Amino acid sequence: MRGLVLGGTASGVGKTVATLAAIRAFENAGRTVQPAKAGPDFIDPSHHARVAGRPSRTLDPWLQGDDGLRRNYARGDGDVCVVEGMMGLYDGSAASTAGVAAALDLPVVLVVDASAGMESVAATALGFEAYADRTPHDLDVVGVVAQRAHGGRHEAGIREALPDSLAYCGRIPPREDLEVPDRHLGLHMGGEAPLADAALNDAAETLRTDRLLDIAREPTLPATDPEAGAAGGDGREGDDGGDRPRIAVADDAAFRFVYPATRERLGERATVVPFAPAAGDDLPACDGVYLPGGYPELHAAALAEGPALASVADAAAEGTPVLGECGGLMALAEALTTADGGTYEMAGVLPASVERRERYRALDHVELRARRGALTADAGARLRGHEFHYSAADVASDARFAFDVERGTGIDGDREGLTEHRTLGTYCHVHPESGAFDAFLDEVES
Repeated sequence: MRGLVLGGTASGVGKTVATLAAIRAFENAGRTVQPAKAGPDFIDPSHHARVAGRPSRTLDPWLQGDDGLRRNYARGDGDVCVVEGMMGLYDGSAASTAGVAAALDLPVVLVVDASAGMESVAATALGFEAYADRTPHDLDVVGVVAQRAHGGRHEAGIREALPDSLAYCGRIPPREDLEVPDRHLGLHMGGEAPLADAALNDAAETLRTDRLLDIAREPTLPATDPEAGAAGGDGREGDDGGDRPRIAVADDAAFRFVYPATRERLGERATVVPFAPAAGDDLPACDGVYLPGGYPELHAAALAEGPALASVADAAAEGTPVLGECGGLMALAEALTTADGGTYEMAGVLPASVERRERYRALDHVELRARRGALTADAGARLRGHEFHYSAADVASDARFAFDVERGTGIDGDREGLTEHRTLGTYCHVHPESGAFDAFLDEVES
């Protein structure tokens, strides 16, 4: 599967819209597109999935390692893969878009905000091309997409100023209906604020699909990889699960931050039973519970009124393994205070109260070391993940923590992972390549 990376000069330059337009342009040219996202993002991939009609693959060297990243790429399915970068091309102390492109040996097309520039767009792109020689990565910056660029003289000035080494790959017109609204954790999800098809089609027509196809190339992947190939099912109820354990996975507007690879890994060993706590669903019969991240702070009243959290508390007290990540941690706490000052009773499994703050409290790749055997790691094992949250937890003095923080910020400074019974609540999002979900499933099966 050929691929290319759309890297930006900075955050906010319009990489997501350019990626969606590229997906649509390739589809209009008769190609099947596999979207992907550099970095640990959950939100941008939701837009990719809506436009492409298939899950977006997560590519992050810190979470997965280079080999895991390549395996995840290889599990995609399509004629061409469009990888949206994160932040600026070279930004990221633990992982970067440049690192993802280098790990796969994919070419980079630079997305430049051209709303207030013309020849300077070319100068910016030329600087990014030259800077590749100052990095440890073997990187090819080969083209430019001019974001928020008008046609006519504006486009011509950009195109004519580019050196021969940088192909002009088209533009994204400056239109209000080509801007996705955002909030405290990033853009609105794809199902909440989708771009209108007419606007997306117009943007796709201004891209040079022929040049993008010429630029895309096959990545560097292991010669033999037993895990490579198209991803299978996610093990949802109705699949042939036999006597496999049942994992209840919260899946609604409050809990939506799940990597496709996580669903696949759970589905390889268990029957996945989705339920919607914020919509009033009760906890289904299960052998384990996974509460992923999301927006419980936006649905706290519905969660407090529904039956699911009380049932999760009962299951936890009975010894059912329960894993809560970020939003899941918030739901497992005793109480949640929202941005408007309302306080709502949560599951009460973990001895903490959580409050939404105005500024983010953590945004980083993290590394944890297990103090003792935990739900997702053996004692002494290191676990890599990612944290991004606006809430802070007030933790009881006798609370037990599963991890010491080697890198990043924990729930309580240098401690992370509140644990009670066989329940773990953590701000850390992990990828299945970390082995965390295999450890969780081992615990469910024990």
